[in-house]
Amino acid sequence: MNAGAGHAIARVVRTRRLLAVSVALGLAAVASQPVRADDAQCFKPGNGSGGTVHLAAKPGPYRIAFANGFIGNAWRVQMIQSLKAYAAQPAVASKIKELRIVSVGTDVSAQIAAMDNFISAGFDAILVDANSPTAFKPVLRRAKQAGVLIVTFDNIFDRAGKEGALVQVNQDQSEMGRLSGEWLNQTMKDKKRVLEVRGVPGNSVDRDRHDGFRKAMAADPGLQITEVVGNWDDGTGQKAVADALAVNGSFDGVYTQGGSVGVTRALLDAHKPLVPIAGEGENGFRKLIAAHSKDGLLGMSAGQAPALSAVALKVALAALGGESVPGEIAVPIPAANYKTLEAGKTYFPELSDTFFAAHDFPVCDINLSAQEITGQSSK
Repeated sequence: MNAGAGHAIARVVRTRRLLAVSVALGLAAVASQPVRADDAQCFKPGNGSGGTVHLAAKPGPYRIAFANGFIGNAWRVQMIQSLKAYAAQPAVASKIKELRIVSVGTDVSAQIAAMDNFISAGFDAILVDANSPTAFKPVLRRAKQAGVLIVTFDNIFDRAGKEGALVQVNQDQSEMGRLSGEWLNQTMKDKKRVLEVRGVPGNSVDRDRHDGFRKAMAADPGLQITEVVGNWDDGTGQKAVADALAVNGSFDGVYTQGGSVGVTRALLDAHKPLVPIAGEGENGFRKLIAAHSKDGLLGMSAGQAPALSAVALKVALAALGGESVPGEIAVPIPAANYKTLEAGKTYFPELSDTFFAAHDFPVCDINLSAQEITGQSSK
């Protein structure tokens, strides 16, 4: 290598470093707009310490990536379909140059690698449904340096200090577990034995819902709680509950984070007296409650809406356009029980069991029909 070439390369390296610093500083720019009036109801601050994210407005259309983790259940499938359906609506599509989606399974390192690839490829924002609440700080720092907005939803990060432009969109998972636990406590006739069906181990949603549920159950310290793992999946949950019933005989109430259809079918197949059950927002679960509540299957369904992915995209587009958004955004928890279920509104007899009945967010102007959602591929 000759000296002239060496000086030229050094100048390029210095220029790239200056550009990286300039982009990173752009994340903290204050030349941003306040939350628009029509977004204020949607972008409500959560209970965390996320502050406000200010980005200098970037001209669109934007390149948006989604680094998804686990894809092994109906909720995740509908979540990806909801994201694509919302992105396809004309007013949204005009703001998007590219939407790229990658699902990596439960491997944390593979999800981090996918984020790094998107950062290197120059995407404007990356949506993340995280496989771990704690493992992403280094890649968040790399995103900050590159000027890439990160928006997490569903399974979010623990926020031990803000890392760059990070927005977290979620329903309060601990509150969802607490509401389910309180309802179960109030509805059970006997309060001796409860079955808890947990989700995918290691995820923040599983942890937070479990913690909220246990806090509610602490009101009756004499309760014996048996835990099984259902992975938020109907087949896994059905087998886990069938095994628990075979070993323990019966329970006075059941709480399941997901896979509610399979969990409920295990109770029905056991041919034992039906008990109250608190579960997720699956359409099939709500159909079973409506069909069997008179037989004693008193059910409560608190839904984590798959359209959280669409809210995350809406937030990303607003922030990239210069709108100030809360670093922590809390969206409502749609819930129904055996007393409030209504065909065509809170559940849909004509739709599949795996469809999630709470499927859009009108408060966010995210109105998706079942046909729009199911017409999208999950790939």
